[in-house]
Amino acid sequence: MAKQHANWSPYDNNGGSCVAIAGADYCVIAADTRMSSGYNILTRDYSKTCKLADKAVLASSGFQADVKALQKQLAARHLIYQHQHNKQMSCPAMAQLLSNTLYYKRFFPYYAFNVLGGLDNEGKGCVFTYDAVGSYERVGYSSQGSGSTLIIPFLDNQLKSPSPLLLPAQDAVTPLSESEAVDLVKTCFASATERDIYTGDRLEIVILNADGIRREFMELRKD
Repeated sequence: MAKQHANWSPYDNNGGSCVAIAGADYCVIAADTRMSSGYNILTRDYSKTCKLADKAVLASSGFQADVKALQKQLAARHLIYQHQHNKQMSCPAMAQLLSNTLYYKRFFPYYAFNVLGGLDNEGKGCVFTYDAVGSYERVGYSSQGSGSTLIIPFLDNQLKSPSPLLLPAQDAVTPLSESEAVDLVKTCFASATERDIYTGDRLEIVILNADGIRREFMELRKD
């Protein structure tokens, strides 16, 4: 008789969606708070955002155990950086560190799909979007997670990012005001929640600007 092998996987996908939008002097990062496994909701109040530095916030979906391990690794590396350089890491520097950290684990990857948002050295909003093995790109807006296939077409329609092939290179920031960007994010999630069973419960919005970081919340569908 043929041997039966256990169909075990070290990974799970806990669902959820993340969105980030960069503006001229702000960045909005948002994620829902539902954490699922298959058809079970594990918790309705799990934050998928993490403040990595004063001007860098990470939102991650995928396997939340790997996300937590990744966040701890980045926090440790950032602490070493602060002791060595006597300053906080900038958002573009944190983006490169995150890419290196993911790529280092490429043969047994962190099953985490990340969006990093913040302010660059000039005070402009910046968004970096990643795959699981560290390939990244600076963009004006991005979405990751189970609802991203619903959210990205909507953002493309509303924001029409300039082609990266244009010369001279166009700024990757969106033309919206801060309050318009927050309203757009709320609309994104209200729509995605209607169709994606892994997105819902509550929306956490993190707004970064020159004054610092503030958070807003919005209730989403609970079913």
